[in-house]
Amino acid sequence: MSSSDRRGVLVGLAALLPFAACGFTPAYAPGGSGDRLRGQILAREPRNQDDYVFAARFEDKLGRNDAAPFLLRYDIDTDSDGLAITSDQETLRYHLTGIILFEVVDRATDEVMTSGTVENFTSYSAIGTTVATRASEKDATERLMAIMAEQVVTRLLATGESWLP
Repeated sequence: MSSSDRRGVLVGLAALLPFAACGFTPAYAPGGSGDRLRGQILAREPRNQDDYVFAARFEDKLGRNDAAPFLLRYDIDTDSDGLAITSDQETLRYHLTGIILFEVVDRATDEVMTSGTVENFTSYSAIGTTVATRASEKDATERLMAIMAEQVVTRLLATGESWLP
């Protein structure tokens, strides 16, 4: 290892020192909020395909436990707008936006523990056959639900310490 490589490693390690003193704990470390949230929140039953994909992605991150003490209630709203429109009024690309209003409630008392809103977007191409366009739309919708599930989990990880028992 050359001396310049060692200096880079030492500088990197020195940059981490402030985090050691501030009480920083990784979310998924033993005892962290991610570890404590696993299996504690049950997503409400899906009502449609968007709900199903969202709930599946949410459960991939935090696990599924039918006896969980908390319930995630959520409402998903999506909208699609044409982006690239030709002079012949043919839409070549669509912009898909989504917003999720969510709340975590105590299943025993129905008390709201935390709530919030997440929103994001994806887009897809409408060039090609009808089947290809439909497949692109489905993929974009699934990506959007996965992104927003990740955002909800991140919010819960960030706020979990304030409402978890």
